[in-house]
Amino acid sequence: MPEIVGESLAKRLIAWGVDTVFGLPGDGINGLMEGFRRHADRLRFVLVHHEEAAAFMAAGYAKATGRLGVCAATSGPGAIHLLNGLYDAKLDHAPVLAITGMQETSVLGTHYQQEVHLDRLYSDVAEYNLMITNPQQVPAVVDLAIRNALANKTVCHLTFPTDIQVAAVGEDPYRHVGPGRPPASMPAIDRAQLPPGEPELRAAAEVLNAASKPVILVGAGALHARDEVIAVAEKLGAPVVKTLPGKAVVPDDHPVTTGGLGLLGTKPSEEAMEECDTLLMVGTSFPYGKYLPEPGKARVVQIDSDPTLIGLRMPVEAPITADAKKGLQGLLPLLNGSDGSFLGKYRKEMDSWRADMKALQDETRDPIAPQYVAGVIDELAADDAIMTCDSGTIATWAARHFTIRGDRQFYLSGNLATMAPGLPYAIAMQHAFPGRQVIAYVGDGGFAMLMAEFLTAVRNGLPIKVVVNNNNSYGQILWEQIILGYPEYAVRHKQPESDFSSWARGCGAYGVKITKPGDVRGAIADALAYDGPALVDVDVNPNEPPMPGKIKYDQAKHFTEAFLRGQPHKVATVATVVRDKINELRA
Repeated sequence: MPEIVGESLAKRLIAWGVDTVFGLPGDGINGLMEGFRRHADRLRFVLVHHEEAAAFMAAGYAKATGRLGVCAATSGPGAIHLLNGLYDAKLDHAPVLAITGMQETSVLGTHYQQEVHLDRLYSDVAEYNLMITNPQQVPAVVDLAIRNALANKTVCHLTFPTDIQVAAVGEDPYRHVGPGRPPASMPAIDRAQLPPGEPELRAAAEVLNAASKPVILVGAGALHARDEVIAVAEKLGAPVVKTLPGKAVVPDDHPVTTGGLGLLGTKPSEEAMEECDTLLMVGTSFPYGKYLPEPGKARVVQIDSDPTLIGLRMPVEAPITADAKKGLQGLLPLLNGSDGSFLGKYRKEMDSWRADMKALQDETRDPIAPQYVAGVIDELAADDAIMTCDSGTIATWAARHFTIRGDRQFYLSGNLATMAPGLPYAIAMQHAFPGRQVIAYVGDGGFAMLMAEFLTAVRNGLPIKVVVNNNNSYGQILWEQIILGYPEYAVRHKQPESDFSSWARGCGAYGVKITKPGDVRGAIADALAYDGPALVDVDVNPNEPPMPGKIKYDQAKHFTEAFLRGQPHKVATVATVVRDKINELRA
């Protein structure tokens, strides 16, 4: 058979090292699907049930591997469905290539069925964004799109009209009237390593050596620099505070870290940030400015591979544009060291915090405490487990009760903070790491959105483990309403609570519903040991508030106002808060 453009695309993806495409076929990409079919021995197509999940899978694959994630969808509605997952990739700096179909060129502009001008629609989400109009453009523009995605850690998009997809790859349909010629390229890239500049390192060291109360804030950009972060923290005597996407930078049980920051963070991290006189930011542009020092109160050094993100949140006295690992390696020999007293203070504070969190993992509480469920997962999961997480209250429980130790990894939608990526992330990461234990810790709201993808895991023989934190509500939104001072509204589903375990069993997998605390440990242990996909649906206390690490006056005031204005379930909520406080005091 003659080589068509769809086949040329498939061959170019393979040449770039791509081995997986996540997607859903349609008549708008049948020519591309034929190309994928011809090379199915080297390029597997993972058939999903919803295009949004395909984009989440591509994003999760890219986040976990650092390699290019690829997703494909048909024209019009299929391509529109990709957008949420693509924005997740863009905002979290994950390299993803989106491939879509387009109506044939002869009918464009005639209001043809499903005609959506995707190059315009994708103009915000995609850094490189092109509709192919001539077979001569391929494969060079594929190279350009992939280079942009990898070099800039972002989303790129190519859309192929149906007639172009099936055109002979060597077809030259038009007369060449200009001095240019069809582009030629090779599937190769040399990504800049961004070593730090010596003057910048000296300026940063001067600031840090003058500090008496230094703090280090690390994000996802420092995930590959664990040893360097720890070495600099020990030299400076600085507590390491972690963003949630950067949770795996330093093990949670390491003595230098005080854990997370923000609404989902720890009290020691928040107080260290309030007290510090110098802040070293590494691989993060942490967006929640209220949890950072007031401008002018602390001197700031920032290391980031993207110079446009330096100084985004705070005035930065000593900027270093560099890869986090190389920047810290260059900085370390220039640091004088400290007596460690500031770090020692917060090490003791963190010991108390850990004891408080352990006390909340109360296995006797009925309804089941969500902290207990997260604690059981933490205890039983492998030391190299990968946890994926949805947005919502589950992110709080995971942040505080799932411990990074050994080679564990943790992924969620960081900057977009969208619902529903936990399950598709897990599927993609199990594809990428077939020998690893992959656990999706998700809420009932997020799971319900894309639960069909559990069947995708079953059909592909992927032994993912899913634990559903089922409070029959949109728990995070509930508490966000209350913290504004308003009673909750339209955030709880009517009874009865859903039973997602029946769906799992209907798919031919392990599924169990848990309503009593005494059954939690055994069910999760059985699921983790099961040779195949498994799901545990746990009914947890819907009135368990994800309390801030440090409660501020305004938060307490608004909480009280919501109750005075008619907050339902207030008796159960107060009882839960009191029980939590009693457990903390016992600890």
